[in-house]
Amino acid sequence: MSSALSGLSDARLIAACAIALAYLLFTAYCLRPMWRRRPSASIASDTTLIAFASQTGFAHQLATQTAQSLQSSGRAVQIASLANLSADDLASVERALFIVSTTGEGDAPDPAAAFVRKVLDHRVPLANLRYGLLALGDREYENFCAFGHRLDRWLQQQGARTMFDVVEVDNGDDGALRHWQHNLALAFEAPDLPDWEAPTYERWTLAERRLVNPGSAGGPCFHLELRPIAGTSLAWTAGDIAEIDPFNSHASAAENHPHREYSIASIPEDGAVHLLVRQMRRPGGELGLGSGWLTQSAPIEGEVRLRIRSNPNFHLPDSDAPLILIGNGTGIAGLRALLKARVARGHRRNWLIFGERTAACDRFYAQDLAAWQSAGFLDKLDLVFSRDQRERRYVQHRLEERADDLRRWVEDGACVYVCGSLEGMAPGVHAALTHALGADVVEALTMQGRYRRDVY
Repeated sequence: MSSALSGLSDARLIAACAIALAYLLFTAYCLRPMWRRRPSASIASDTTLIAFASQTGFAHQLATQTAQSLQSSGRAVQIASLANLSADDLASVERALFIVSTTGEGDAPDPAAAFVRKVLDHRVPLANLRYGLLALGDREYENFCAFGHRLDRWLQQQGARTMFDVVEVDNGDDGALRHWQHNLALAFEAPDLPDWEAPTYERWTLAERRLVNPGSAGGPCFHLELRPIAGTSLAWTAGDIAEIDPFNSHASAAENHPHREYSIASIPEDGAVHLLVRQMRRPGGELGLGSGWLTQSAPIEGEVRLRIRSNPNFHLPDSDAPLILIGNGTGIAGLRALLKARVARGHRRNWLIFGERTAACDRFYAQDLAAWQSAGFLDKLDLVFSRDQRERRYVQHRLEERADDLRRWVEDGACVYVCGSLEGMAPGVHAALTHALGADVVEALTMQGRYRRDVY
């Protein structure tokens, strides 16, 4: 009897161990797509690589949060440390997100040293790769986010294409991290991705809403004016961004809603936040969450929850250096704020190159531009309307035609600011600048902070 019981116990123990082992193997298999340390050479085309380089663990944490966000929207992801990535790994990937820290005086984190030596110092064909990059750093150091920018330049030199411009994070700045989340939502067509943390908004009133392009071949655009409710401060810098909670009073402010970002078209002296918002529609035809609410559903004199996000990469230079402003569509909003600030400072050498569809319907802020030109605050004004002639013409074409002027202005110390469409306009302008000035000059302008973009 005792031997029989002993045999039974042993059998149960073996069975229990087998079940436990099977469970562990199953769990490991389920988590494998997300946590595999080394990507396979045959990553599926719909899988996004999330690569991190971390000195203190913060980049690894953000990589995990990024992965969780994308997985919540049904995207397949795979996390890997740069320490474990080879050139062949990168060459096999079609979409990647890089989250990298900078340590010391512009160096890569220690674990990424081998990647720098074995991969970053060599040529790798990456023409099939589209990527986004989150650069972590500290502005107290002279070489702010230097490793992130070095990686970005290397990726572009290998033929990789950006999904959006590099997002810089100064000491874990919440606003920059929200901008990263916003870019993820756009790049992965996941507009309902919630913010990682519930933001704190201020109370504003929608004072005015005006359609500014009736009859346009493009989507309807509205000029909006938002005025602060008592206790809300009028404090921002030209180039900053308005973050809007499109849910507003329909849900708890403590919930982690996705926010929407819009370039501010005014300066604090105007007494209001001005926005230029184009109605966007989802694939099914319904209005976009943010643009639909602001341009159609939000009541005039109703409350809007808004917060300002500092955007130092698009702030004006401190000097009176010449300024070349280039943009299209609703990008005129950010450029208008910069021009308003330049006029307030008395800086006259400004050149605007702006493109839209037709002169009859799409001359945004025409009265402002005419007044500044008449008063001598717009030294040069080039308006390009793509559909007013048989052959489509865009701002990059006008820039090519003005190459001699462009070189003279840059030689005189001009800064170049670009605002508008990431697809089409921004790469077209970059190519025109490179053709006119040379790749080395464009890179030098970027490193000196004289070539800045706010594109979306």
